[in-house]
Amino acid sequence: MGRAGLVTAEASGSVVRRILLGSQLRRLRESRGITREAAGYSIRASESKISRLELGRVSFKARDVEDLLTLYGVTDGAERESLLGLVREANAAGWWHSYGDVLPGWFQTYIGLEGAASLIRIYEVQFVHGLLQTEAYAQAVVSRGMPGATKAEIDRRVALRLERQKVLVSETAPVFHAVLDEAALRRPYGDRDVMRGQLEHLIEVSQRPNVQLQVMPFSFGGHAGESGAFTLLRFPESDLQDIVYLEQLTSALYLDKDEEVAQYERAMERLQADCPDPDRTRDLLRGLLQLS
Repeated sequence: MGRAGLVTAEASGSVVRRILLGSQLRRLRESRGITREAAGYSIRASESKISRLELGRVSFKARDVEDLLTLYGVTDGAERESLLGLVREANAAGWWHSYGDVLPGWFQTYIGLEGAASLIRIYEVQFVHGLLQTEAYAQAVVSRGMPGATKAEIDRRVALRLERQKVLVSETAPVFHAVLDEAALRRPYGDRDVMRGQLEHLIEVSQRPNVQLQVMPFSFGGHAGESGAFTLLRFPESDLQDIVYLEQLTSALYLDKDEEVAQYERAMERLQADCPDPDRTRDLLRGLLQLS
Protein backbone atom coordinates (compact mmCIF):
# COMPACT_ATOMS: atom_id res chain seq x y z
CA MET A 1 0.00 0.00 0.00
CA GLY A 2 1.30 3.48 -0.90
CA ARG A 3 1.74 6.13 1.73
CA ALA A 4 -1.42 7.98 0.65
CA GLY A 5 -3.46 4.79 1.01
CA LEU A 6 -1.92 4.13 4.41
CA VAL A 7 -2.79 7.61 5.66
CA THR A 8 -6.39 7.21 4.48
CA ALA A 9 -6.71 3.81 6.15
CA GLU A 10 -5.22 5.10 9.39
CA ALA A 11 -7.46 8.17 9.41
CA SER A 12 -10.59 6.11 8.73
CA GLY A 13 -9.50 3.66 11.40
CA SER A 14 -9.26 6.50 13.90
CA VAL A 15 -13.06 6.71 14.01
CA VAL A 16 -13.25 3.00 14.74
CA ARG A 17 -10.59 3.36 17.46
CA ARG A 18 -12.63 6.15 19.03
CA ILE A 19 -15.72 3.95 19.15
CA LEU A 20 -13.73 1.00 20.52
CA LEU A 21 -12.17 3.17 23.22
CA GLY A 22 -15.53 4.65 24.16
CA SER A 23 -17.15 1.24 24.47
CA GLN A 24 -14.30 -0.06 26.63
CA LEU A 25 -14.58 2.95 28.93
CA ARG A 26 -18.32 2.37 29.19
CA ARG A 27 -17.83 -1.28 30.13
CA LEU A 28 -15.25 -0.32 32.77
CA ARG A 29 -17.56 2.32 34.24
CA GLU A 30 -20.56 0.01 34.35
CA SER A 31 -18.56 -2.86 35.87
CA ARG A 32 -17.62 -0.55 38.77
CA GLY A 33 -21.19 0.68 39.21
CA ILE A 34 -20.18 4.30 38.56
CA THR A 35 -22.74 6.70 37.09
CA ARG A 36 -22.05 8.93 34.11
CA GLU A 37 -22.60 11.90 36.39
CA ALA A 38 -19.86 10.74 38.78
CA ALA A 39 -17.53 9.99 35.89
CA GLY A 40 -18.14 13.43 34.45
CA TYR A 41 -17.43 15.08 37.79
CA SER A 42 -14.04 13.33 37.96
CA ILE A 43 -12.90 14.98 34.72
CA ARG A 44 -14.72 18.29 35.22
CA ALA A 45 -17.28 17.48 32.54
CA SER A 46 -21.01 16.92 32.22
CA GLU A 47 -22.90 13.64 32.15
CA SER A 48 -23.68 14.29 28.46
CA LYS A 49 -19.95 14.67 27.72
CA ILE A 50 -19.33 11.19 29.17
CA SER A 51 -22.16 9.86 27.01
CA ARG A 52 -20.62 11.37 23.88
CA LEU A 53 -17.19 9.99 24.81
CA GLU A 54 -18.58 6.50 25.34
CA LEU A 55 -20.36 6.62 21.98
CA GLY A 56 -17.15 7.71 20.26
CA ARG A 57 -18.74 10.94 19.03
CA VAL A 58 -16.02 13.30 20.27
CA SER A 59 -12.23 13.26 20.53
CA PHE A 60 -10.45 12.18 23.71
CA LYS A 61 -7.92 14.00 25.87
CA ALA A 62 -5.23 11.73 27.30
CA ARG A 63 -5.54 13.40 30.71
CA ASP A 64 -9.30 12.71 30.83
CA VAL A 65 -8.81 9.05 29.95
CA GLU A 66 -6.04 8.73 32.56
CA ASP A 67 -8.34 10.19 35.24
CA LEU A 68 -11.23 7.92 34.20
CA LEU A 69 -9.01 4.83 34.28
CA THR A 70 -7.90 5.77 37.79
CA LEU A 71 -11.53 6.25 38.85
CA TYR A 72 -12.41 2.86 37.36
CA GLY A 73 -9.60 1.15 39.25
CA VAL A 74 -7.42 0.34 36.23
CA THR A 75 -3.94 0.37 37.76
CA ASP A 76 -2.12 -2.19 35.62
CA GLY A 77 0.49 -0.31 33.58
CA ALA A 78 0.15 -2.44 30.45
CA GLU A 79 -3.65 -2.12 30.39
CA ARG A 80 -3.49 1.62 30.90
CA GLU A 81 -0.90 2.06 28.16
CA SER A 82 -2.97 -0.06 25.76
CA LEU A 83 -5.99 2.18 26.25
CA LEU A 84 -3.94 5.37 26.12
CA GLY A 85 -2.45 4.13 22.87
CA LEU A 86 -6.00 4.02 21.49
CA VAL A 87 -6.34 7.69 22.45
CA ARG A 88 -3.42 8.61 20.20
CA GLU A 89 -4.78 6.53 17.32
CA ALA A 90 -8.33 7.81 17.80
CA ASN A 91 -7.27 11.44 17.53
CA ALA A 92 -5.68 11.09 14.09
CA ALA A 93 -7.24 13.57 11.65
CA GLY A 94 -9.11 12.14 8.65
CA TRP A 95 -8.65 13.34 5.06
CA TRP A 96 -12.23 14.61 5.14
CA HIS A 97 -11.37 17.27 7.75
CA SER A 98 -10.08 19.44 4.91
CA TYR A 99 -13.70 19.57 3.69
CA GLY A 100 -14.92 20.88 7.03
CA ASP A 101 -16.24 24.04 5.36
CA VAL A 102 -18.95 22.04 3.55
CA LEU A 103 -19.13 18.87 5.62
CA PRO A 104 -21.63 18.66 8.52
CA GLY A 105 -20.00 17.48 11.73
CA TRP A 106 -22.51 14.65 12.12
CA PHE A 107 -21.50 13.25 8.71
CA GLN A 108 -17.77 13.16 9.49
CA THR A 109 -18.22 10.15 11.75
CA TYR A 110 -19.96 8.26 8.96
CA ILE A 111 -17.21 8.93 6.42
CA GLY A 112 -14.65 7.55 8.85
CA LEU A 113 -16.74 4.43 9.45
CA GLU A 114 -17.39 3.96 5.73
CA GLY A 115 -13.67 4.10 5.05
CA ALA A 116 -12.90 1.56 7.79
CA ALA A 117 -15.64 -0.97 6.95
CA SER A 118 -14.91 -4.37 5.44
CA LEU A 119 -18.52 -4.83 4.29
CA ILE A 120 -20.97 -2.09 3.28
CA ARG A 121 -24.57 -2.97 2.50
CA ILE A 122 -26.98 -0.26 1.41
CA TYR A 123 -30.57 0.20 0.29
CA GLU A 124 -31.37 3.48 -1.48
CA VAL A 125 -34.65 4.73 -2.88
CA GLN A 126 -34.37 8.48 -3.50
CA PHE A 127 -31.31 8.58 -5.75
CA VAL A 128 -28.25 6.56 -6.74
CA HIS A 129 -26.01 6.03 -3.70
CA GLY A 130 -23.12 8.47 -3.30
CA LEU A 131 -20.45 5.80 -3.81
CA LEU A 132 -21.95 5.00 -7.22
CA GLN A 133 -22.63 8.49 -8.58
CA THR A 134 -20.94 10.00 -11.62
CA GLU A 135 -19.56 13.50 -11.26
CA ALA A 136 -22.31 14.99 -13.43
CA TYR A 137 -25.07 13.15 -11.54
CA ALA A 138 -23.56 14.19 -8.19
CA GLN A 139 -23.48 17.79 -9.41
CA ALA A 140 -27.19 17.58 -10.23
CA VAL A 141 -28.09 15.95 -6.90
CA VAL A 142 -26.15 18.47 -4.82
CA SER A 143 -27.51 21.43 -6.83
CA ARG A 144 -31.08 20.19 -6.34
CA GLY A 145 -30.56 19.63 -2.64
CA MET A 146 -28.88 23.00 -2.01
CA PRO A 147 -30.69 25.57 -4.17
CA GLY A 148 -29.06 28.50 -2.35
CA ALA A 149 -25.48 27.23 -2.50
CA THR A 150 -22.76 28.91 -4.51
CA LYS A 151 -21.05 27.10 -7.36
CA ALA A 152 -17.90 26.85 -5.23
CA GLU A 153 -19.82 25.16 -2.40
CA ILE A 154 -21.45 22.71 -4.80
CA ASP A 155 -18.11 21.90 -6.43
CA ARG A 156 -16.56 21.23 -3.00
CA ARG A 157 -19.35 18.84 -2.03
CA VAL A 158 -19.07 17.00 -5.33
CA ALA A 159 -15.28 16.74 -4.87
CA LEU A 160 -15.87 15.26 -1.41
CA ARG A 161 -18.26 12.68 -2.87
CA LEU A 162 -15.77 11.67 -5.55
CA GLU A 163 -13.02 11.38 -2.92
CA ARG A 164 -15.22 9.02 -0.90
CA GLN A 165 -15.61 6.76 -3.92
CA LYS A 166 -11.90 5.92 -3.87
CA VAL A 167 -12.64 3.50 -1.02
CA LEU A 168 -14.15 1.07 -3.55
CA VAL A 169 -10.92 0.78 -5.54
CA SER A 170 -8.37 0.98 -2.73
CA GLU A 171 -6.13 -1.95 -1.79
CA THR A 172 -8.30 -2.47 1.30
CA ALA A 173 -11.58 -2.00 -0.59
CA PRO A 174 -14.66 -3.29 1.23
CA VAL A 175 -17.20 -5.68 -0.20
CA PHE A 176 -20.06 -3.44 -1.33
CA HIS A 177 -23.61 -4.79 -1.69
CA ALA A 178 -26.05 -2.20 -3.04
CA VAL A 179 -29.79 -2.48 -3.59
CA LEU A 180 -31.27 0.46 -5.50
CA ASP A 181 -34.99 0.91 -5.83
CA GLU A 182 -36.06 1.37 -9.44
CA ALA A 183 -37.41 4.77 -8.37
CA ALA A 184 -33.83 5.95 -7.83
CA LEU A 185 -33.04 5.17 -11.48
CA ARG A 186 -36.17 6.66 -12.99
CA ARG A 187 -36.16 9.90 -11.01
CA PRO A 188 -34.24 12.35 -13.24
CA TYR A 189 -31.35 14.38 -11.87
CA GLY A 190 -29.81 16.52 -14.55
CA ASP A 191 -30.62 16.16 -18.24
CA ARG A 192 -30.95 13.06 -20.39
CA ASP A 193 -27.20 12.76 -20.98
CA VAL A 194 -26.52 12.87 -17.22
CA MET A 195 -28.96 10.02 -16.58
CA ARG A 196 -27.59 7.95 -19.48
CA GLY A 197 -24.07 8.46 -18.17
CA GLN A 198 -25.18 7.36 -14.71
CA LEU A 199 -26.82 4.18 -15.98
CA GLU A 200 -23.72 3.33 -18.04
CA HIS A 201 -21.56 3.89 -14.97
CA LEU A 202 -23.71 1.55 -12.87
CA ILE A 203 -23.35 -1.20 -15.46
CA GLU A 204 -19.58 -0.71 -15.46
CA VAL A 205 -19.06 -0.49 -11.69
CA SER A 206 -21.35 -3.49 -11.07
CA GLN A 207 -18.73 -5.69 -12.74
CA ARG A 208 -16.04 -4.95 -10.16
CA PRO A 209 -15.26 -8.06 -8.11
CA ASN A 210 -16.05 -6.39 -4.77
CA VAL A 211 -19.34 -4.85 -5.91
CA GLN A 212 -22.74 -6.55 -6.00
CA LEU A 213 -25.46 -4.32 -7.43
CA GLN A 214 -29.14 -5.22 -7.53
CA VAL A 215 -32.23 -3.22 -8.46
CA MET A 216 -35.63 -3.69 -6.82
CA PRO A 217 -38.06 -3.34 -9.74
CA PHE A 218 -41.46 -1.66 -9.53
CA SER A 219 -43.00 -4.89 -10.78
CA PHE A 220 -42.19 -6.66 -7.50
CA GLY A 221 -44.61 -4.47 -5.55
CA GLY A 222 -44.22 -3.99 -1.79
CA HIS A 223 -40.93 -5.16 -0.32
CA ALA A 224 -38.72 -5.27 2.78
CA GLY A 225 -37.34 -1.77 2.25
CA GLU A 226 -40.59 -0.12 3.27
CA SER A 227 -38.94 1.92 6.05
CA GLY A 228 -36.65 3.77 3.63
CA ALA A 229 -32.93 3.99 2.92
CA PHE A 230 -30.39 2.47 5.29
CA THR A 231 -26.76 1.39 5.47
CA LEU A 232 -25.22 -1.59 7.27
CA LEU A 233 -21.52 -1.43 8.14
CA ARG A 234 -19.31 -4.32 9.26
CA PHE A 235 -15.69 -3.93 10.40
CA PRO A 236 -12.64 -6.20 10.41
CA GLU A 237 -12.21 -5.63 14.17
CA SER A 238 -13.92 -8.57 15.89
CA ASP A 239 -14.83 -6.54 18.97
CA LEU A 240 -16.68 -3.84 17.02
CA GLN A 241 -20.36 -4.53 16.36
CA ASP A 242 -22.13 -4.04 13.06
CA ILE A 243 -23.69 -0.59 12.79
CA VAL A 244 -26.86 0.61 11.06
CA TYR A 245 -26.64 4.15 9.71
CA LEU A 246 -29.85 6.11 9.11
CA GLU A 247 -29.42 9.54 7.59
CA GLN A 248 -31.85 12.35 8.34
CA LEU A 249 -32.14 15.90 7.04
CA THR A 250 -29.97 17.53 9.72
CA SER A 251 -28.46 14.59 11.60
CA ALA A 252 -28.05 10.82 11.58
CA LEU A 253 -28.79 7.80 13.77
CA TYR A 254 -26.28 5.02 14.49
CA LEU A 255 -27.87 1.80 15.76
CA ASP A 256 -25.68 -0.91 17.28
CA LYS A 257 -28.02 -2.91 19.54
CA ASP A 258 -28.05 -6.53 18.43
CA GLU A 259 -31.82 -6.78 18.03
CA GLU A 260 -32.02 -3.56 15.99
CA VAL A 261 -29.12 -4.47 13.71
CA ALA A 262 -30.60 -7.95 13.23
CA GLN A 263 -33.88 -6.48 11.95
CA TYR A 264 -32.07 -4.44 9.31
CA GLU A 265 -29.93 -7.42 8.36
CA ARG A 266 -33.07 -9.48 7.81
CA ALA A 267 -34.55 -6.67 5.70
CA MET A 268 -31.38 -6.54 3.59
CA GLU A 269 -31.34 -10.31 3.14
CA ARG A 270 -34.97 -10.24 1.99
CA LEU A 271 -34.29 -7.38 -0.41
CA GLN A 272 -31.35 -9.24 -1.93
CA ALA A 273 -33.34 -12.46 -2.20
CA ASP A 274 -36.32 -10.73 -3.83
CA CYS A 275 -34.32 -8.63 -6.32
CA PRO A 276 -33.13 -9.86 -9.71
CA ASP A 277 -29.58 -11.18 -9.34
CA PRO A 278 -26.63 -8.99 -10.47
CA ASP A 279 -26.62 -10.38 -14.03
CA ARG A 280 -30.35 -9.78 -14.50
CA THR A 281 -29.95 -6.40 -12.84
CA ARG A 282 -27.46 -5.42 -15.56
CA ASP A 283 -30.08 -6.49 -18.13
CA LEU A 284 -32.60 -4.26 -16.36
CA LEU A 285 -30.14 -1.35 -16.44
CA ARG A 286 -29.50 -1.88 -20.16
CA GLY A 287 -33.27 -1.82 -20.72
CA LEU A 288 -33.57 1.49 -18.88
CA LEU A 289 -30.64 2.81 -20.92
CA GLN A 290 -32.50 2.06 -24.15
CA LEU A 291 -35.53 3.96 -22.85
CA SER A 292 -33.54 7.03 -21.78
